[in-house]
Amino acid sequence: MKISTDKKKIDELLSRGVESVIDMTHLRKRLESGEKLRIKLGIDPTSPNLHLGRSIPLLKMRDFQELGHQLVFIVGDFTGVIGDTSDKDSERPMLGREQVQKNMKSYVEQAGKIIDITKSEVQYNSTWLSSVNYNELGEQADAFSVAEFIARDNIRRRLEAGTRVSLREVLYPLMQGYDSVAVKADVELGGTDQRFNLLAGRTLQERYGQRPQDIIMNPLVAGTDGRKMSSSWGNTVNLNDAPHDMFGKIMSIPDSLIIPYFIYMTRVPMSTVQQYETDMKTGQNPRDYKLKLASELVRFYHSEKDAQIALDYFVATFAKKEIPTEIPELKPSAYDIISVLQEARFATSTSDARRTIEGGGVKINDKKVTSYEERCNPGDIIQKGKRFFVKIV
Repeated sequence: MKISTDKKKIDELLSRGVESVIDMTHLRKRLESGEKLRIKLGIDPTSPNLHLGRSIPLLKMRDFQELGHQLVFIVGDFTGVIGDTSDKDSERPMLGREQVQKNMKSYVEQAGKIIDITKSEVQYNSTWLSSVNYNELGEQADAFSVAEFIARDNIRRRLEAGTRVSLREVLYPLMQGYDSVAVKADVELGGTDQRFNLLAGRTLQERYGQRPQDIIMNPLVAGTDGRKMSSSWGNTVNLNDAPHDMFGKIMSIPDSLIIPYFIYMTRVPMSTVQQYETDMKTGQNPRDYKLKLASELVRFYHSEKDAQIALDYFVATFAKKEIPTEIPELKPSAYDIISVLQEARFATSTSDARRTIEGGGVKINDKKVTSYEERCNPGDIIQKGKRFFVKIV
């Protein structure tokens, strides 16, 4: 594929969803020269699902791919066991290899929702990291000082608080940096929390006689609860979420995230996004643009048809406060409300079901449930919150 040097596309590639570039002048020159670059992104399988926060660098990879560059997608099956603490305020526990293997089963398939996997290199970093010996580790470690590591904000805070920092955490940046050496990366993508690890790649590439990679860092975005989107906090919108679930989660985000999500997580033209922002500033209802955002994301990850069905479902169920026409059915083993909530997967345990009832979040035939002893009958519609329904049979 011929490399595109379209300046307008390069400008957007270097600005949309970008917090920082190292080295901007150097990278722009290489992009405009028509040189084919190797674009690296590594993701550790610390959970089974990729979420919209991960989609930001994956969409940036897609932008590079559309210009004709070579993508290198690294599944961190080795580093996933070790654990990156870049964004953590406490020590991240090591994962078992079995858990990592289980988590990563569909990672390539999920990434393939955004990038063309058939034209990408897919690598597993255990291929090279599992064979690094102490001699080589010593050479790599010699390129860094302990002072550089502990100067990082989250590490410094933990040390000042007297919280344990394991030696394992010191080694993680070496591993991510060596990934860049192994695949001969020209550009590495990652979040701003990865800055030290990304720069480690540059340092080690120079140590191994390679030209240091350029870096593009994306901003970190909030999840459905306003905190950084993270699987460990359960506030994610996952790429594999069912259309109704994805749509409903997007409709629950704060209005302040509508425009950032459009910019970072979609490729709706920026001129359109800017018009949406202007419209909301001049009094248009943000909910209308949140509906557009939810529809666009469901369309991208599922289909146009799924997006329309999810939109119709949401409008009928929540905007007009109607019960949806298509409701999953459940034949429970017992008809008490606690059992029904658990078997419908509306609650994870008896105590969780009771908390949901206490919070006023459960209805039978649109009547709020106030007693744990409430019983259901065939034909009843059970509702949890605003989005979840089941019909008893």
